[in-house]
Amino acid sequence: MSATSYRNCPPASLIKQLAAMVYDSLLIFAVLFLAAAVALIFNRGEAIESSPFFTLYLLLWLFTFYALFWHKSGQTLGMRAWKIRIVSEFGGNPSWGTCYLRLMFALLSLACFGLGYFWRLFKPYTWHDRLSQTSIIDVSSLTRAGKEADADTV
Repeated sequence: MSATSYRNCPPASLIKQLAAMVYDSLLIFAVLFLAAAVALIFNRGEAIESSPFFTLYLLLWLFTFYALFWHKSGQTLGMRAWKIRIVSEFGGNPSWGTCYLRLMFALLSLACFGLGYFWRLFKPYTWHDRLSQTSIIDVSSLTRAGKEADADTV
């Protein structure tokens, strides 16, 4: 799919974005479980005390999970299920730096009691979309158009 074809897609609804986040949270628990298991190996099986370093370590895993999906395909598995995707201001997948920047701003949006997310109810973007120059779009119309084009060729 070319970057220019995404320019006509409408912004994804807040409901779809939150649903994708719930879906992805199941994967996130598994990723963080794996990260903790790796840390246990290096800690000789001893319990890991809560520390800023361990929290930073887990955040790095979390950020890498999202950045890997967004940079590679523009979608996490939850976003794919809900037919939404992230695009940069140029219409393509965001760069690594943009992914990490967006994640930092998303944490800020959550830290403000979720106001950065609920801003989407009034504007076509969230705070972290605006600050990272990305947007979440609804690609369900492209999926339907692709299926209709495939049906025409049969």
